[in-house]
Amino acid sequence: MDLDLLHDLAQPNTTKIVLCSLDGLGGLPRPATGKSELETARLPNLHALAARSACGLLRHVGPGITPGSGPGHLGLFGYDPLRHPVGRGVLEALGIDFHLKPGDVAARGNFCTVDGEGRITDRRAGRIATDLCIKLCEKLQRITVDGAEIVVEPVKEHRFVLVLRGEGLSGRLSETDPQALGVPPLGVRALEPAAERAATAANQFVERARPLLRDAGPANMVLLRGFDRQPDIPLFPVTFRLRAAAVAAYPMYRGLARLVGMDVLDTGPTFAEEIATIRRHWRDYDYFFLHYKDTDKAGEDGDFDSKVAALEGFDERLPDVLALGPDALGVSGDHSTPSILAAHGWQPVPALISSAYCGADHVSRFTERDCAAGALGLLPAQDLMPLLMANALRLAKYGA
Repeated sequence: MDLDLLHDLAQPNTTKIVLCSLDGLGGLPRPATGKSELETARLPNLHALAARSACGLLRHVGPGITPGSGPGHLGLFGYDPLRHPVGRGVLEALGIDFHLKPGDVAARGNFCTVDGEGRITDRRAGRIATDLCIKLCEKLQRITVDGAEIVVEPVKEHRFVLVLRGEGLSGRLSETDPQALGVPPLGVRALEPAAERAATAANQFVERARPLLRDAGPANMVLLRGFDRQPDIPLFPVTFRLRAAAVAAYPMYRGLARLVGMDVLDTGPTFAEEIATIRRHWRDYDYFFLHYKDTDKAGEDGDFDSKVAALEGFDERLPDVLALGPDALGVSGDHSTPSILAAHGWQPVPALISSAYCGADHVSRFTERDCAAGALGLLPAQDLMPLLMANALRLAKYGA
């Protein structure tokens, strides 16, 4: 869908839109039972909502392509992630309100665990406490490299931001995270000639971090992902003519919302507090992006039962979202995170749209297999936003 066309068709109204993103929502069947996490969980509220909604599946990038959280959420916001790529480092930096200067190259850092041979045994260092992350970042802030200034900022748990600052730096760099266990971190490679200086600086940072962290187990090494410079992107409130707000506890998703121009509201760490934040600001905005992280965290840990519990936790709070009275409500996710993969997956993600005009289908359960038979069919994720706009009566007719 062309963003210029959507901008031309967008029209004012008093209606409210809420998009609930369950991070890593989709799953796969557990071999012992043949049921996915959604099919296993007790979800009376989600199933009841699905029964009066239009349901379907979202594909975020393309067949067989596993999306990251950045492109996954950009799709939910109505952007084609292939036309608007953005590195995860930029999102992490914006998520902690770090001011990226023109030309800054940002990367997301993970503290990780390596064994005596330098092989990765835990890509997230056991999800160390944020207090420890802060102390370790203070060590890394002492590092200097050739050809760039280094900035290191803690984010949350095992995550930090690395910024390379200097003239003429390119963000076209490979990642050091092999996204596998039992192998050492990779070296940073320049993906274009102009990135050689940045690659040298990043590799020096990694090598100089090694002795500083040697005795800091389990966080005794670093991984770097998502190098990029901040891109130009059409602003969401302008494109859709909406007063838009984001409510997310995790910094990266706050960064995504800030990148596209949404107001990022201060909130607490729990989902209940996120909903309470929306309730306080209900009159101030037309659109709310509401993020739920626990599903993805459990899936990435390969913990099927915890993901089931996370889904049930969302279901318990869903009546509080419905009580807000949104005119158009979307529920979906940015990607699948099947517990049996313990990683992001390429599988399409269930989605529903609820409104007075959605035209409910025969789907009565919010699961992967049920939603595959829904009225929405298999959609590109970026088509969800215009459908929400239409159901909120915020798109004018096209043509005479």
